[in-house]
Amino acid sequence: MTIVGAGPGAADLLTFRAARAIAEADIVIWAASLVQEEVLEHARPGAEILDSASMALEDVVAVYERARREGLRVARIHSGDPALWGGTQEQADRCAELGIPVEIVPGVASFSAVAALAGRELTVPEVAQSVILTRLGGGKTPMPPGEEVREFARHGTTMALFLSAARSGQLCAELLEGGYPADTPVVVAYQATWPDELVLRCTVGTLEQTVKEHKLWKHTLFLVGPALSAAGTRSHLYHPGHFHGFRRADPEARRALRAARTAAADG
Repeated sequence: MTIVGAGPGAADLLTFRAARAIAEADIVIWAASLVQEEVLEHARPGAEILDSASMALEDVVAVYERARREGLRVARIHSGDPALWGGTQEQADRCAELGIPVEIVPGVASFSAVAALAGRELTVPEVAQSVILTRLGGGKTPMPPGEEVREFARHGTTMALFLSAARSGQLCAELLEGGYPADTPVVVAYQATWPDELVLRCTVGTLEQTVKEHKLWKHTLFLVGPALSAAGTRSHLYHPGHFHGFRRADPEARRALRAARTAAADG
């Protein structure tokens, strides 16, 4: 059985490995509400196609068991990357109990797709070097203690917030309480990479208003943090004064880079 990451929406964001897994499957289970139908074009003629929208975990596992008995291959298509909020682990655990081998094919994560649509790198030198992936508490799945948005916001780095548009007022309040200034830039993305995608720019202070004006609820992701507008400083990776195993440093540029580091440390 193969769990396939379909990416954020656009069918051409499937990896080659994902497309091959779908093409080789006798049974394809897909989430019709979260995955574009075009991905099924990779399925072979005669493959059994099942929509997981009407299936509970027990129903899906029953298909896995039937496939094992009959010697059939299954491709279970999930939106985004199966490593994030995909219900992947519970399926893998059940398969392990039943002795069913599982392969997981990663997909393009939606936060990465939104960053690309916004034309931004999320880790800007001396501005943000970390990305926090999380969601607002109070939804269907309880958050573990200590994982509140307000606590993560205290880091002041880039955050990608999933599954939180329905409670935009609470989200805005926790971001402000955690320490983000009201003018911190925000990218709001609805249905990223789908034909009806909507990408908006606002601030933490106008986040709630923006969400409600556009009547956003499901399938909305937020990127928050100063890296979304900051130019930052030059990366050392391609600086002529930086060396690595494939490139020598220019001596004069190397001295200038060292001097800048010393000045920054002393300042």
